[in-house]
Amino acid sequence: MSDTHALQSYVLRLADNALILGQQVSAWCGHAPALEEDIAFANTALDLIGQATLWLTYASELDAQGRSADDLAFLRDERQFSNILLVEQPNGDFGKSLMRQFIFDAAHFPYLQGLSHSNDARISEIATKSVKEVAYHLERSSDLIIRLGGGTKDSHNYMQRALNDLWRFSSEIFMPDALELSMTEQGIAPDLANIETKFTRHIHMVFERAGLTLPESSYMHNGGKIGIHSENMGPLLAEMQYLQRSFPGVQW
Repeated sequence: MSDTHALQSYVLRLADNALILGQQVSAWCGHAPALEEDIAFANTALDLIGQATLWLTYASELDAQGRSADDLAFLRDERQFSNILLVEQPNGDFGKSLMRQFIFDAAHFPYLQGLSHSNDARISEIATKSVKEVAYHLERSSDLIIRLGGGTKDSHNYMQRALNDLWRFSSEIFMPDALELSMTEQGIAPDLANIETKFTRHIHMVFERAGLTLPESSYMHNGGKIGIHSENMGPLLAEMQYLQRSFPGVQW
């Protein structure tokens, strides 16, 4: 793998996480349980898709095949996407979507902080812009986890059930492969061990205040980074890519 191709592969991972979660969260527009949360989730989706656009634009500039950002978003197949499994998990109820968002935010924020010091100027620039948005995402999702976890019996049970279901996908982002280790050695990517330490400290603080208990099972799912996805990914892409696949080259 050439240095340029390796860098593009890494940037695509960043893009895919933001793009797929943005697609998922956007489905709540008009369906959230309260107007304030409807607007907040819609804004979160817009932020994530905006970040994905920045990453995809950079990836397209590195692309040996000359593919555009839109091509990379809408014309890649499932096995060519490298997002973590967490972000492709179905929305479920509001509690599950919120828990998915919180777990991602708790990792995404320190990760972008690390990327803002990247030796790659373009990555540093995108991360520095994005981390300001994600700081709000983390503040909001943390607050809601605490409020709902410590709220009524029903809201607590919804949040605990969501945590029990999603925790098995929480550690994939911290499982480095050869590509990430190479990026870290070059000073392009942050050290995942440091990110995990910050993540763990924050989620333990939030879950303690929310009265939520981490599941006892320590088995963690992975594979998304290398294109091995769950059964949720195919239908998700079919919906997201439908227009471009049905009318190739269509423009607004």
